[in-house]
Amino acid sequence: MDSTARRSGGGLLEGLYRVIMRRTSVYATFVILGAFAGERAVDYGVHKLWERNNVGKRYEDIPVLGQRPSE
Repeated sequence: MDSTARRSGGGLLEGLYRVIMRRTSVYATFVILGAFAGERAVDYGVHKLWERNNVGKRYEDIPVLGQRPSE
């Protein structure tokens, strides 16, 4: 009776595990796409954090750089 309940039940994670782990090619594709998406997310987050912390300190933000002093 307990094994019947386990077979019919199952949660979202168990179903996802069954779908992804059924074939090696699906698993490898999932890992590669996950790594690519994770890398993009981290890159975007670090870029936004860098921009927020360096407002007004970048070369483009300082208007007098590159100009000759007026005589």
